[in-house]
Amino acid sequence: MAQIDEYLLEVVRRRGSDLHFLAGDPARIRLHGDLAPLRVERLEPEFVRQALYEIMPKKAVERFESKEGADFAYSLEGQGRFRVNVMRQLNGMGGVFRAIPSRAMTMEELKLPEAIHQMARATSGLILVTGKTGSGKSTTLAAMVDDINTRTKGHILTIEDPIEFVHQRKGCLISQREIGVHSPSFSAALHSALREDPDVVLVGELRDLETMSIAVTAAEMGILVMGTLHTNGAAQTVDRMINVFPSDKQPHVRTMLSTSLRGVISQQLLQRADKSGRVAALEILINNSASSNLIRQGKLDQLENTMQSGAQSGMRTMDSSIQALLEQRIVTGREAYKKAISKSRFEAVKDSG
Repeated sequence: MAQIDEYLLEVVRRRGSDLHFLAGDPARIRLHGDLAPLRVERLEPEFVRQALYEIMPKKAVERFESKEGADFAYSLEGQGRFRVNVMRQLNGMGGVFRAIPSRAMTMEELKLPEAIHQMARATSGLILVTGKTGSGKSTTLAAMVDDINTRTKGHILTIEDPIEFVHQRKGCLISQREIGVHSPSFSAALHSALREDPDVVLVGELRDLETMSIAVTAAEMGILVMGTLHTNGAAQTVDRMINVFPSDKQPHVRTMLSTSLRGVISQQLLQRADKSGRVAALEILINNSASSNLIRQGKLDQLENTMQSGAQSGMRTMDSSIQALLEQRIVTGREAYKKAISKSRFEAVKDSG
């Protein structure tokens, strides 16, 4: 048993989402969004160094020693997997471990709305899931992949850094590739994917111009491409996708996105009122004829109005999603105010605990 395992087992037992294991500080657990000490004693730098080197794969050690940081996945037999980031910091080494459930939850278990079920039924195009780190993007995408794997017979290819959810074959052939292990970069893996006869490609992160360009091209070619961005809000996501490209290419990209984009899901997690866990608030943009026209014309500031008026087709803004959680008393007024985009809408309830 590795030295880090006893800390990770405690995180699993307490159903925490993260372990912060930094030299010079007590080990900390993130529980329902809040960070709290796991132990009282501070971690000695040499102990942290030994514990992290003990579990780092050879490739991760090489990356860490050349780049001062590395990402990899770590498994606890029979308990679950963790996405790990190891870095150097002021007091020595540190590692942050994100818990990945042992299996992907289904869309029904996550209570994802019908609009997302319909997106997952698309046979081609681009679906974007966005939000800050730790907002549950991977969980939502894994549920969509599981749904496709259950319903269809085809080839699903995932490109991740590192591999998070490990999908078992149901109806589909599953190929999972890890950046730094099976391919040098997202763009190289995605470029290769175009020749690997996929029906669905999951791209862990659309982080640069080349990757985004190939993703949009793949979506135009008839592949269903799903990817994540670290953006807040559906309209900002479309704006980011377009503005990554040089200005002379942007009209062409807008035209391509107006036809190939299937939808954008932007999400964040709110603490439940009973403190039993967290719940996702989802902003949903569906690329219908109204959205498509606005994207093609570059009128992205009007997408918010389209989401507000498109409730019947399953669209919703972040604030309307938070409002629904508040009305159902799933979250407190204080939490709703804290996570709202337009704070004034929740001003009257911000002091209700």
